[in-house]
Amino acid sequence: MTNTVTTTGSIAAQLGGKARGARLARVEASPQFSGGKFRNNVPTSTGISLSAIPRVAAEVFTGGDARRPHQPVPLVAGIAGDARGLHVTWFGHSSAMIEIEGHRVLLDPVWSERCSPSRLAGPRRLHEPPIALGDLPRVDVVVISHDHYDHLDMATVRYLSEHQDAMFVVPLGIGAHLERWGVPEDRITELDWNESTRVGELELVATPARHFSGRGFSRDETLWASWVINGPTRKAFYSGDTGYFPGFAEIGAEHGPFDVTLVQVGAYGQDWSDIHMKPEDGVATHLDVRGGLMIPVHWATFDLAPHRWAEPAERTWREAKARDVRLAIPKPGERIDVDCPPEIDAWWQQVA
Repeated sequence: MTNTVTTTGSIAAQLGGKARGARLARVEASPQFSGGKFRNNVPTSTGISLSAIPRVAAEVFTGGDARRPHQPVPLVAGIAGDARGLHVTWFGHSSAMIEIEGHRVLLDPVWSERCSPSRLAGPRRLHEPPIALGDLPRVDVVVISHDHYDHLDMATVRYLSEHQDAMFVVPLGIGAHLERWGVPEDRITELDWNESTRVGELELVATPARHFSGRGFSRDETLWASWVINGPTRKAFYSGDTGYFPGFAEIGAEHGPFDVTLVQVGAYGQDWSDIHMKPEDGVATHLDVRGGLMIPVHWATFDLAPHRWAEPAERTWREAKARDVRLAIPKPGERIDVDCPPEIDAWWQQVA
């Protein structure tokens, strides 16, 4: 018995669709789009210099034993309770559910065995999804940060489109992927940075991030974003994948304070600082946006970087203590009451 979903369809289908017609017109009208690509508002490098290639190759092919847990990752099955109040359930990597004042928001859901266009190659899960997609309660909205395979999963999208009636709220250009995979057009809302939409009593705002996008050989033809999620009285922030940049302080000034933040702290390296934050940057981001409780994401599930498996949790915990930040580090599947988070038990130290 497995809780993963099976990837079906060709690699060509996995690559998604291309924006055309009205979608393409919106892409080309974006202030973030020029010269055929979306661009960050801070100069950004997404490549590795020639001089760094030997070191990067050594990092990739060494230290593999430390880059995965030595014991099974403890999973918490079930998502008990109703959606009132403010709760966060982290399913692993960046997949999470925010239950906020009667609404459920599913972030970057990935239930496939691999974050890859192939069923046979690419990063494989280090732990099962804690529950099956079919065991999720009714979801009001699925929010996507960008179109990389570890955040936008075709098999998961198809399942949710067929078995749930949720809206999909995504950055510009990603609607073409969803339409190719069978999501009805009237259930897709695309947003540029600083645009917003409403789903029930929720307001969802696409805010800037410092990253890139692309599936296959395409690059930066779709937008990436962080997200503000406003309920009637409660607020949450999700960083998506991003490098640290001054925009987070601007988000905090305009939209904060937030009751809870979900912030990327994993899959980093010295050559990637423009596009992926290290844990100390994640804590700084939480403070910049004026967060209350911080929940670190983008770690534990896939081996995507040369650091030790448990290092993101350890460094986040240490930095949060040093900067007096309220922190919860849940086990995959654990539901956190934002107002009464549990004491941190350092469960990852027993697994690493």
